[in-house]
Amino acid sequence: MSISAEEILAEIGPVQEILDAHDGVVTVLDTSDGNIMLSLDGGCNGCSSTPMTAMQIYYSLKKLEAVNDVIFVNGELPEYMRTFINQKMEKEAAESSDDGPGEIV
Repeated sequence: MSISAEEILAEIGPVQEILDAHDGVVTVLDTSDGNIMLSLDGGCNGCSSTPMTAMQIYYSLKKLEAVNDVIFVNGELPEYMRTFINQKMEKEAAESSDDGPGEIV
């Protein structure tokens, strides 16, 4: 299952409103094999909130079945934030499964 750049941009919906207000731009560079390559440009360059913006985008996109990974080419998402989101999503999945709540160790 593939995903288009238009679908990616539509999925970041609420974040886009904030980006628009600050002249930020999400550029979709590639969507091959569900590996989404993005760049945060415009007002995002040099903005101290860019890692938080990237974290919100990563979280939104990783929920999509067609998305395997989200890569920010300019390093806007530090590894510790990526790990935090992945753990949060694992916990959410465990809590919503029929097996009952899970725990991150």
